[in-house]
Amino acid sequence: MRTVGTEIGASSVDQPREGHMWAGVYRGQGRVVAEEVPIPDISAGEILVRVAACGICGTDIKKIKQGFLPPPQIFGHEIAGTVVAVGAKVRQWRPGDRVLSFHHIPCGKCFYCDHKLFSQCATYKKVGVTSGFRPSGGGFAQYVRVMDWIAERGMIAIPSGVSFEEAVFVEPLNTCMKAIEKARVRPEENILVIGQGPIGLLLMLLARHAGARIFTSDPMPARRQKSVDMGAEASFDPRKDNLADELLARTSGRGADAVLVGAPQRELLEQALALVRPGGRVLLFAYNDPLMRVEFPASAVGIEEKEILGSYSASFDMQEESARLVFERVLPVRELISHRFPISEIEEALDLAAHPTDGSLKIILVP
Repeated sequence: MRTVGTEIGASSVDQPREGHMWAGVYRGQGRVVAEEVPIPDISAGEILVRVAACGICGTDIKKIKQGFLPPPQIFGHEIAGTVVAVGAKVRQWRPGDRVLSFHHIPCGKCFYCDHKLFSQCATYKKVGVTSGFRPSGGGFAQYVRVMDWIAERGMIAIPSGVSFEEAVFVEPLNTCMKAIEKARVRPEENILVIGQGPIGLLLMLLARHAGARIFTSDPMPARRQKSVDMGAEASFDPRKDNLADELLARTSGRGADAVLVGAPQRELLEQALALVRPGGRVLLFAYNDPLMRVEFPASAVGIEEKEILGSYSASFDMQEESARLVFERVLPVRELISHRFPISEIEEALDLAAHPTDGSLKIILVP
């Protein structure tokens, strides 16, 4: 295991055969193995990127643990690296450019794009970055092939002075910005963020950036402390503290104006509805498990007029702003990194991401 501050170089893994690379290949439910696979070929409008860093996302963990997709696959979509080859028709990029890449880009022309529901666009649902096999992001590998529509509209240059590790936060930050917008977070509102893992902390930072007053909860002491250190007014232990009493005491007896649920657990919806004031909003982030079923008292919506909102994936029109917040260090995303791993230790990296400890936050793969 490699923690913050530890450099990982080429010696971390054996050199692959010529024309091959190392990748973490999903081989079935709960199983990802470091293997040699061919470096992907690119066509005239495509780009080959040498991956320098890839964040591990909770969605990756969900796919691997629950086996939603057939193997083999190479996951990983929070990608930053260096362009090493471009197709003959590529004009915008050249070898040596430092870039980050989104993996979904909408068409910009359909009904859903017209209504800024980009994640529901049929083109958006196609994955345009791959390291081989079925396109699945591919960032858990040394090289990725960026397809033409992503190369045209889904890549951003990384400024000098900004690390690849910071750049991998642009995509997850974008998803959280979309959630903050959908929850209609406003200045001086009282906002509760449930869960202070990497996503919960990003939601907290963005809600605070929007001018809201932030409270958080998490069962892990180190995460609660991190939350307060980064700007939350208070962070509570849901196992010991009475969250309802704590919030009522701090909100003139009303409750939170909005509750952002950053831990996709079935039981948290009913808890969030109990903590939000009448007429308030509950935002469910990354509740994308097709097998999960949730229950809640109908009166919370039908009588108390509380809203239940969902937010999924990134928003195309927030690409530049999410990059600016990271590149200009408006938000201290680097402070969220707790561990780095080479591909040779991908199984350990994924296990830590799936079973976080009190000292773990964002896990970065350094291929």
